[in-house]
Amino acid sequence: MNHIKNHYFKLFSLAIMFGVFSVQSVLSQGESAVPFLLISPDARASGMGESGGGIADNVDAIFWNPAGLAFQTGDEVSITHSNWLPQFGFNDLFYDYANYKTYVEDWGGTVAGSITYLNLGEFIRTSSEDPTEIGRWKAYEVAVTGGGGWKVLDNLGVGINLRYIRSALSPFGTENEQGTGIANTVSFDLATFYKSENPIYTYDDIRFKVAGGLNLSNLGPKVTYIDEAQADPLPTSLRLGLSLEVIPDEFNSITYNVDFSRVLVRRRFFDANNDGKYNSDDGDRVLPPDALPKSLFTAWGDGTGLRKITTGMGLEYWYGSPRLIALRFGWFYEDPSYGNRNFLTFGAGLRYDMYGFDFSYISVVKGDFSPLAETLRFTLLMRWGGLESINANAEPETKDNNN
Repeated sequence: MNHIKNHYFKLFSLAIMFGVFSVQSVLSQGESAVPFLLISPDARASGMGESGGGIADNVDAIFWNPAGLAFQTGDEVSITHSNWLPQFGFNDLFYDYANYKTYVEDWGGTVAGSITYLNLGEFIRTSSEDPTEIGRWKAYEVAVTGGGGWKVLDNLGVGINLRYIRSALSPFGTENEQGTGIANTVSFDLATFYKSENPIYTYDDIRFKVAGGLNLSNLGPKVTYIDEAQADPLPTSLRLGLSLEVIPDEFNSITYNVDFSRVLVRRRFFDANNDGKYNSDDGDRVLPPDALPKSLFTAWGDGTGLRKITTGMGLEYWYGSPRLIALRFGWFYEDPSYGNRNFLTFGAGLRYDMYGFDFSYISVVKGDFSPLAETLRFTLLMRWGGLESINANAEPETKDNNN
Protein backbone atom coordinates (compact mmCIF):
# COMPACT_ATOMS: atom_id res chain seq x y z
CA MET A 1 0.00 0.00 0.00
CA ASN A 2 1.48 3.30 -1.06
CA HIS A 3 2.08 6.09 1.44
CA ILE A 4 0.01 8.45 -0.67
CA LYS A 5 -2.07 9.84 2.13
CA ASN A 6 0.92 10.82 4.23
CA HIS A 7 2.55 12.51 1.26
CA TYR A 8 -0.57 14.46 0.42
CA PHE A 9 -1.15 15.85 3.89
CA LYS A 10 2.56 16.58 4.35
CA LEU A 11 2.52 18.61 1.15
CA PHE A 12 -0.65 20.44 2.09
CA SER A 13 0.90 21.35 5.44
CA LEU A 14 4.05 22.56 3.72
CA ALA A 15 2.07 24.71 1.34
CA ILE A 16 0.26 26.33 4.25
CA MET A 17 3.34 26.73 6.44
CA PHE A 18 5.81 27.86 3.80
CA GLY A 19 3.43 29.97 1.81
CA VAL A 20 2.31 31.77 4.90
CA PHE A 21 5.46 33.89 5.11
CA SER A 22 3.34 36.87 5.98
CA VAL A 23 0.16 35.15 7.11
CA GLN A 24 0.80 32.98 10.15
CA SER A 25 -2.64 33.90 11.43
CA VAL A 26 -4.10 31.98 8.52
CA LEU A 27 -1.85 29.05 9.36
CA SER A 28 -2.80 28.92 13.03
CA GLN A 29 -6.48 28.71 12.18
CA GLY A 30 -6.26 26.87 8.84
CA GLU A 31 -8.56 29.50 7.43
CA SER A 32 -7.67 29.55 3.73
CA ALA A 33 -5.92 27.80 0.90
CA VAL A 34 -3.02 29.19 -1.19
CA PRO A 35 -1.82 31.73 1.42
CA PHE A 36 1.27 32.33 -0.73
CA LEU A 37 -0.87 34.97 -2.44
CA LEU A 38 -0.38 37.20 0.61
CA ILE A 39 3.41 37.10 0.63
CA SER A 40 4.98 40.55 0.47
CA PRO A 41 6.61 40.25 -2.96
CA ASP A 42 9.19 43.03 -3.31
CA ALA A 43 12.25 44.06 -1.34
CA ARG A 44 11.31 47.74 -1.21
CA ALA A 45 8.00 47.38 0.64
CA SER A 46 9.37 44.45 2.65
CA GLY A 47 12.05 46.75 4.04
CA MET A 48 9.29 49.06 5.26
CA GLY A 49 7.55 46.61 7.57
CA GLU A 50 5.93 44.79 4.63
CA SER A 51 3.79 47.81 3.83
CA GLY A 52 3.23 49.38 0.45
CA GLY A 53 -0.49 50.02 0.11
CA GLY A 54 -0.17 53.74 0.76
CA ILE A 55 2.69 54.29 -1.70
CA ALA A 56 1.93 52.13 -4.77
CA ASP A 57 4.12 54.31 -7.00
CA ASN A 58 6.00 51.63 -8.96
CA VAL A 59 5.35 48.37 -10.79
CA ASP A 60 4.68 46.52 -7.51
CA ALA A 61 1.44 48.47 -7.19
CA ILE A 62 -0.13 45.52 -9.00
CA PHE A 63 0.18 43.66 -5.66
CA TRP A 64 -0.23 46.43 -3.07
CA ASN A 65 -2.91 48.50 -4.81
CA PRO A 66 -3.43 48.28 -8.60
CA ALA A 67 -5.25 51.64 -8.56
CA GLY A 68 -1.84 53.22 -7.89
CA LEU A 69 -0.92 52.34 -11.47
CA ALA A 70 -3.30 55.11 -12.58
CA PHE A 71 -0.74 57.74 -11.51
CA GLN A 72 2.23 56.12 -13.24
CA THR A 73 3.75 56.50 -16.70
CA GLY A 74 6.62 54.85 -18.52
CA ASP A 75 7.65 51.20 -18.44
CA GLU A 76 9.16 49.12 -15.65
CA VAL A 77 10.13 45.50 -15.10
CA SER A 78 11.35 43.93 -11.84
CA ILE A 79 12.40 40.51 -10.54
CA THR A 80 12.51 39.48 -6.86
CA HIS A 81 14.09 36.37 -5.36
CA SER A 82 14.15 35.05 -1.82
CA ASN A 83 15.31 31.81 -0.24
CA TRP A 84 12.22 31.00 1.76
CA LEU A 85 12.10 30.59 5.54
CA PRO A 86 15.85 30.05 6.05
CA GLN A 87 15.30 28.99 9.67
CA PHE A 88 14.05 25.60 8.41
CA GLY A 89 17.16 24.98 6.32
CA PHE A 90 15.36 23.78 3.16
CA ASN A 91 17.70 24.55 0.28
CA ASP A 92 15.07 23.90 -2.40
CA LEU A 93 12.45 26.20 -0.89
CA PHE A 94 12.39 29.58 -2.63
CA TYR A 95 10.10 32.38 -3.80
CA ASP A 96 10.30 34.28 -7.10
CA TYR A 97 8.27 37.23 -8.30
CA ALA A 98 8.43 39.06 -11.64
CA ASN A 99 6.27 41.86 -13.03
CA TYR A 100 5.99 44.44 -15.78
CA LYS A 101 4.02 47.63 -16.37
CA THR A 102 3.50 49.98 -19.31
CA TYR A 103 1.55 53.16 -19.90
CA VAL A 104 -1.00 52.80 -22.71
CA GLU A 105 -1.99 56.23 -23.94
CA ASP A 106 -4.93 54.99 -26.01
CA TRP A 107 -6.38 53.33 -22.93
CA GLY A 108 -5.72 56.31 -20.68
CA GLY A 109 -3.98 54.28 -17.99
CA THR A 110 -1.20 51.90 -17.03
CA VAL A 111 -1.49 48.12 -17.32
CA ALA A 112 0.69 45.54 -15.60
CA GLY A 113 1.28 41.81 -15.26
CA SER A 114 3.03 39.62 -12.68
CA ILE A 115 4.04 36.02 -12.02
CA THR A 116 4.39 34.67 -8.48
CA TYR A 117 6.12 31.32 -7.97
CA LEU A 118 6.66 29.41 -4.71
CA ASN A 119 8.81 26.29 -4.96
CA LEU A 120 8.01 23.80 -2.20
CA GLY A 121 10.77 21.33 -3.00
CA GLU A 122 11.05 17.76 -4.22
CA PHE A 123 9.21 14.82 -2.67
CA ILE A 124 9.73 11.07 -2.96
CA ARG A 125 7.02 8.41 -3.07
CA THR A 126 7.67 5.00 -1.49
CA SER A 127 5.58 2.00 -0.42
CA SER A 128 5.02 0.58 3.05
CA GLU A 129 6.41 -2.83 2.05
CA ASP A 130 9.52 -1.51 0.33
CA PRO A 131 11.25 1.81 1.05
CA THR A 132 12.57 1.84 -2.51
CA GLU A 133 11.69 4.99 -4.40
CA ILE A 134 8.84 4.46 -6.87
CA GLY A 135 8.26 8.07 -7.85
CA ARG A 136 9.19 11.66 -7.17
CA TRP A 137 7.78 15.07 -7.98
CA LYS A 138 8.28 18.77 -7.35
CA ALA A 139 5.59 20.69 -5.52
CA TYR A 140 4.93 24.32 -6.32
CA GLU A 141 2.32 27.08 -6.40
CA VAL A 142 2.05 29.77 -9.06
CA ALA A 143 -0.17 32.77 -9.80
CA VAL A 144 -0.34 34.82 -13.00
CA THR A 145 -1.91 38.27 -12.63
CA GLY A 146 -2.90 40.96 -15.11
CA GLY A 147 -4.45 44.30 -14.28
CA GLY A 148 -4.34 48.05 -14.56
CA GLY A 149 -5.20 51.42 -13.09
CA TRP A 150 -7.08 54.42 -14.50
CA LYS A 151 -7.82 57.91 -13.21
CA VAL A 152 -11.46 58.82 -12.62
CA LEU A 153 -10.51 62.20 -11.12
CA ASP A 154 -7.26 64.14 -11.01
CA ASN A 155 -6.55 62.79 -7.53
CA LEU A 156 -8.45 59.50 -7.61
CA GLY A 157 -7.74 56.26 -9.44
CA VAL A 158 -9.37 52.84 -9.66
CA GLY A 159 -7.76 49.50 -10.41
CA ILE A 160 -8.60 45.90 -11.12
CA ASN A 161 -6.63 42.64 -11.36
CA LEU A 162 -7.52 39.25 -12.79
CA ARG A 163 -5.55 36.21 -11.62
CA TYR A 164 -5.03 32.55 -12.49
CA ILE A 165 -3.85 30.32 -9.62
CA ARG A 166 -2.39 26.81 -9.71
CA SER A 167 -1.51 24.87 -6.56
CA ALA A 168 0.36 21.67 -7.48
CA LEU A 169 1.08 19.93 -4.19
CA SER A 170 1.01 16.32 -5.36
CA PRO A 171 0.04 14.36 -8.50
CA PHE A 172 -1.56 11.74 -6.24
CA GLY A 173 -4.74 11.73 -4.19
CA THR A 174 -5.36 10.10 -0.83
CA GLU A 175 -5.83 6.38 -0.32
CA ASN A 176 -9.60 6.56 0.07
CA GLU A 177 -10.56 9.51 -2.12
CA GLN A 178 -10.45 10.35 -5.79
CA GLY A 179 -8.61 13.36 -7.09
CA THR A 180 -5.12 14.75 -6.64
CA GLY A 181 -3.32 17.40 -4.68
CA ILE A 182 -3.57 19.76 -7.65
CA ALA A 183 -6.03 22.64 -7.86
CA ASN A 184 -6.70 25.47 -10.30
CA THR A 185 -8.82 28.54 -9.73
CA VAL A 186 -9.13 32.25 -10.51
CA SER A 187 -9.54 35.44 -8.51
CA PHE A 188 -9.76 39.20 -8.97
CA ASP A 189 -8.93 42.40 -7.05
CA LEU A 190 -10.76 45.72 -6.78
CA ALA A 191 -8.96 48.86 -5.61
CA THR A 192 -9.13 52.61 -5.29
CA PHE A 193 -6.29 55.04 -4.63
CA TYR A 194 -6.03 58.74 -3.77
CA LYS A 195 -2.87 60.77 -4.39
CA SER A 196 -2.53 64.49 -3.83
CA GLU A 197 -1.55 66.12 -7.10
CA ASN A 198 -0.01 69.09 -5.28
CA PRO A 199 1.39 69.39 -1.75
CA ILE A 200 -1.40 69.57 0.84
CA TYR A 201 0.74 71.85 2.97
CA THR A 202 3.95 73.86 2.55
CA TYR A 203 6.04 75.20 5.40
CA ASP A 204 9.19 77.19 4.63
CA ASP A 205 9.62 75.35 1.29
CA ILE A 206 9.05 71.96 2.93
CA ARG A 207 6.26 70.20 1.05
CA PHE A 208 3.87 67.61 2.46
CA LYS A 209 2.02 65.15 0.24
CA VAL A 210 -0.42 62.38 1.15
CA ALA A 211 -1.67 59.24 -0.56
CA GLY A 212 -3.68 56.18 0.35
CA GLY A 213 -6.12 53.61 -0.83
CA LEU A 214 -8.13 50.43 -0.34
CA ASN A 215 -7.46 47.10 -2.01
CA LEU A 216 -9.89 44.16 -1.79
CA SER A 217 -7.90 41.24 -3.15
CA ASN A 218 -8.31 37.55 -3.96
CA LEU A 219 -12.04 37.51 -4.58
CA GLY A 220 -13.04 34.26 -6.22
CA PRO A 221 -14.33 30.69 -5.92
CA LYS A 222 -13.03 28.23 -3.37
CA VAL A 223 -10.03 26.00 -4.07
CA THR A 224 -10.91 22.34 -4.68
CA TYR A 225 -8.31 19.57 -4.41
CA ILE A 226 -10.43 16.46 -3.78
CA ASP A 227 -14.10 17.45 -4.05
CA GLU A 228 -16.27 20.54 -3.63
CA ALA A 229 -17.40 19.48 -0.15
CA GLN A 230 -13.81 19.89 1.08
CA ALA A 231 -13.04 23.08 -0.83
CA ASP A 232 -11.21 25.88 0.99
CA PRO A 233 -11.67 29.62 0.45
CA LEU A 234 -9.12 31.93 -1.10
CA PRO A 235 -7.29 34.31 1.28
CA THR A 236 -9.58 37.23 0.47
CA SER A 237 -8.01 40.27 2.08
CA LEU A 238 -8.80 43.93 2.69
CA ARG A 239 -5.85 46.34 2.86
CA LEU A 240 -5.91 50.01 3.86
CA GLY A 241 -2.69 51.89 3.13
CA LEU A 242 -1.82 55.49 4.05
CA SER A 243 1.34 57.49 3.42
CA LEU A 244 2.81 60.90 4.16
CA GLU A 245 5.73 62.23 2.11
CA VAL A 246 7.86 65.09 3.39
CA ILE A 247 10.01 66.85 0.76
CA PRO A 248 12.41 69.51 2.11
CA ASP A 249 14.14 70.03 -1.26
CA GLU A 250 14.61 68.47 -4.68
CA PHE A 251 17.32 66.07 -3.44
CA ASN A 252 15.75 64.67 -0.26
CA SER A 253 12.46 63.09 0.80
CA ILE A 254 11.12 61.01 3.68
CA THR A 255 8.00 58.87 3.37
CA TYR A 256 6.05 57.26 6.20
CA ASN A 257 3.68 54.45 5.23
CA VAL A 258 1.29 52.33 7.31
CA ASP A 259 -0.85 49.41 6.17
CA PHE A 260 -3.72 47.73 7.97
CA SER A 261 -4.76 44.37 6.56
CA ARG A 262 -7.25 41.64 7.42
CA VAL A 263 -8.08 38.27 5.87
CA LEU A 264 -11.84 38.10 5.31
CA VAL A 265 -12.47 34.40 5.82
CA ARG A 266 -15.10 33.03 8.22
CA ARG A 267 -14.99 29.41 9.40
CA ARG A 268 -17.44 27.85 11.81
CA PHE A 269 -17.71 24.52 13.60
CA PHE A 270 -20.49 22.36 14.96
CA ASP A 271 -20.35 22.56 18.77
CA ALA A 272 -21.69 19.19 19.92
CA ASN A 273 -21.32 19.99 23.65
CA ASN A 274 -22.21 23.66 23.33
CA ASP A 275 -19.06 24.55 25.26
CA GLY A 276 -17.65 27.03 22.75
CA LYS A 277 -14.54 24.90 22.16
CA TYR A 278 -13.52 22.73 19.26
CA ASN A 279 -12.71 19.09 20.07
CA SER A 280 -13.18 16.46 17.37
CA ASP A 281 -13.20 13.69 20.02
CA ASP A 282 -16.38 15.19 21.46
CA GLY A 283 -18.17 15.11 18.12
CA ASP A 284 -17.34 18.67 17.10
CA ARG A 285 -16.66 19.11 13.40
CA VAL A 286 -15.60 21.93 11.12
CA LEU A 287 -18.36 23.28 8.91
CA PRO A 288 -17.86 24.56 5.35
CA PRO A 289 -16.54 28.16 5.41
CA ASP A 290 -18.84 31.00 4.45
CA ALA A 291 -18.80 31.73 0.73
CA LEU A 292 -18.40 35.08 -0.98
CA PRO A 293 -19.86 37.66 -0.77
CA LYS A 294 -21.25 36.60 2.62
CA SER A 295 -17.80 36.14 4.16
CA LEU A 296 -16.91 39.79 3.47
CA PHE A 297 -19.33 40.69 6.24
CA THR A 298 -19.44 37.61 8.50
CA ALA A 299 -15.64 37.60 8.91
CA TRP A 300 -15.96 40.73 11.04
CA GLY A 301 -18.44 39.02 13.36
CA ASP A 302 -16.33 36.05 14.46
CA GLY A 303 -15.83 37.47 17.96
CA THR A 304 -12.27 38.68 17.44
CA GLY A 305 -13.16 42.33 16.91
CA LEU A 306 -10.18 44.08 15.32
CA ARG A 307 -7.59 41.65 16.70
CA LYS A 308 -7.06 39.88 13.38
CA ILE A 309 -5.91 43.09 11.74
CA THR A 310 -2.18 43.12 11.02
CA THR A 311 -0.18 46.35 11.04
CA GLY A 312 2.88 47.11 8.95
CA MET A 313 4.61 50.48 8.94
CA GLY A 314 7.86 51.91 7.71
CA LEU A 315 10.04 54.88 6.81
CA GLU A 316 11.87 55.44 3.54
CA TYR A 317 14.52 58.08 2.93
CA TRP A 318 15.55 58.97 -0.63
CA TYR A 319 18.46 61.10 -1.77
CA GLY A 320 18.91 62.35 -5.31
CA SER A 321 16.94 63.79 -8.20
CA PRO A 322 16.23 61.50 -9.93
CA ARG A 323 16.27 59.19 -6.90
CA LEU A 324 19.67 57.65 -6.22
CA ILE A 325 20.03 56.06 -2.76
CA ALA A 326 17.36 54.85 -0.30
CA LEU A 327 17.41 53.70 3.32
CA ARG A 328 14.41 51.91 4.85
CA PHE A 329 13.20 50.76 8.25
CA GLY A 330 9.94 49.15 9.34
CA TRP A 331 7.95 47.19 11.91
CA PHE A 332 5.31 44.50 11.49
CA TYR A 333 2.90 43.49 14.26
CA GLU A 334 0.23 40.86 14.67
CA ASP A 335 -1.86 39.97 17.72
CA PRO A 336 -0.22 37.14 19.76
CA SER A 337 -3.45 35.11 19.65
CA TYR A 338 -3.72 35.28 15.86
CA GLY A 339 -0.30 34.63 14.41
CA ASN A 340 2.03 36.48 16.80
CA ARG A 341 4.32 37.93 14.15
CA ASN A 342 6.41 40.74 15.57
CA PHE A 343 9.54 41.76 13.70
CA LEU A 344 11.64 44.66 12.46
CA THR A 345 12.67 45.14 8.85
CA PHE A 346 15.60 46.91 7.25
CA GLY A 347 16.33 47.72 3.65
CA ALA A 348 18.18 49.84 1.15
CA GLY A 349 17.93 50.73 -2.51
CA LEU A 350 20.06 52.06 -5.33
CA ARG A 351 19.06 53.68 -8.63
CA TYR A 352 21.35 54.50 -11.53
CA ASP A 353 19.90 55.75 -14.78
CA MET A 354 17.26 53.17 -15.75
CA TYR A 355 18.49 50.43 -13.39
CA GLY A 356 17.72 49.72 -9.75
CA PHE A 357 18.44 47.31 -6.90
CA ASP A 358 16.65 46.82 -3.56
CA PHE A 359 17.14 44.44 -0.68
CA SER A 360 15.44 43.84 2.66
CA TYR A 361 16.14 41.91 5.86
CA ILE A 362 13.90 40.68 8.69
CA SER A 363 15.05 40.83 12.30
CA VAL A 364 12.75 39.21 14.85
CA VAL A 365 12.10 41.15 18.04
CA LYS A 366 14.28 39.87 20.89
CA GLY A 367 12.80 36.89 22.71
CA ASP A 368 10.55 35.81 19.82
CA PHE A 369 11.11 33.00 17.35
CA SER A 370 9.89 33.14 13.80
CA PRO A 371 10.68 31.13 10.67
CA LEU A 372 10.80 34.52 8.96
CA ALA A 373 13.93 35.55 10.88
CA GLU A 374 16.91 36.47 8.69
CA THR A 375 14.82 36.33 5.52
CA LEU A 376 16.47 38.29 2.72
CA ARG A 377 14.80 39.57 -0.44
CA PHE A 378 16.57 40.93 -3.50
CA THR A 379 14.90 42.92 -6.28
CA LEU A 380 16.40 43.95 -9.59
CA LEU A 381 14.51 46.45 -11.71
CA MET A 382 14.75 48.41 -14.91
CA ARG A 383 12.58 51.32 -15.96
CA TRP A 384 12.45 53.66 -18.91
CA GLY A 385 10.25 56.71 -19.25
CA GLY A 386 8.64 58.19 -16.13
CA LEU A 387 11.83 57.95 -14.09
CA GLU A 388 11.55 58.60 -10.36
CA SER A 389 12.01 62.18 -9.24
CA ILE A 390 11.74 63.75 -5.82
CA ASN A 391 10.87 67.11 -7.36
CA ALA A 392 7.18 67.31 -6.45
CA ASN A 393 6.64 70.35 -8.68
CA ALA A 394 7.88 68.61 -11.81
CA GLU A 395 5.41 67.75 -14.53
CA PRO A 396 4.58 64.01 -14.84
CA GLU A 397 7.05 62.35 -17.17
CA THR A 398 6.06 60.24 -20.18
CA LYS A 399 7.76 57.77 -22.49
CA ASP A 400 9.16 60.66 -24.51
CA ASN A 401 10.84 62.14 -21.45
CA ASN A 402 13.81 60.03 -20.28
CA ASN A 403 15.51 62.51 -17.99
